[in-house]
Amino acid sequence: MADRWQKLVEDLYQERLANEAALTGLSAGAWDNPSPAEGWLLRDCVVHLAETDDNATRQVEDRDKPPPAPTGRRGRRPDGVLTTAMVSWRRRDPADILRWYREANDRLVEALGQLTGDERLLWAERPMSARSFTTARLMEHWSHGLDIHDAAGVPSTDTDRLESIARLGWMTRDYAYMAHDMTPPETPLRVELASPSGATWAYGPEDAPDRVTGTAGDFCRVVTQRIHPSDTALVATGPHAAEFLGIAQAFAGPPGAGRSPKGVGA
Repeated sequence: MADRWQKLVEDLYQERLANEAALTGLSAGAWDNPSPAEGWLLRDCVVHLAETDDNATRQVEDRDKPPPAPTGRRGRRPDGVLTTAMVSWRRRDPADILRWYREANDRLVEALGQLTGDERLLWAERPMSARSFTTARLMEHWSHGLDIHDAAGVPSTDTDRLESIARLGWMTRDYAYMAHDMTPPETPLRVELASPSGATWAYGPEDAPDRVTGTAGDFCRVVTQRIHPSDTALVATGPHAAEFLGIAQAFAGPPGAGRSPKGVGA
């Protein structure tokens, strides 16, 4: 169990390195390229990850302090909305942004490495295990990393680090329904995915009436709303499987707008 926890923390670090590699050597002008996240430049995506890693580190370091009073605002900031930090850092040198991103993630990884994975942490005003907390950070780095790679014009490569994100996407089916004010199906869901390394990842009972099959990359992009389900090779069978893919979101907060099908709204 300890080895699995340390691997999860290492996966978060490696995802940061993959994003950093895409950013290294870019011209200053490329940092102002628009990203697939509506209203966000490439630099905004990086600032978002650095800012939230700083916030996450504070949550880890202050985990024994009384939680702050709820603000009523949960979940991620929607695309197109800029934080004060994003506005401020639009005037900063890209090298400074990259340094902040690197140092913020290093601090978070170091802080997480002191835990066991079972501690309770607060994120988006929700208590969760350190393991779930770290999976959420991994998901953020990977999904926003897709936008960073796209804006930078650098191809992204799927790895088996997607396993934690795929499992989270399956586990949050009921949450996705509730976020959309819909009643979750009473029947279970089976998800069978081909991993980047060629293994098969399966979640849910084999006899589940609803099934989703395909690649882990497609499934993870759908549950992080980085692609429209119709632009994937995922196969949904059963009374509720396609419905789930249309509303899936592995992140906390209100329903996301998602991405339009290719050729629609472009």
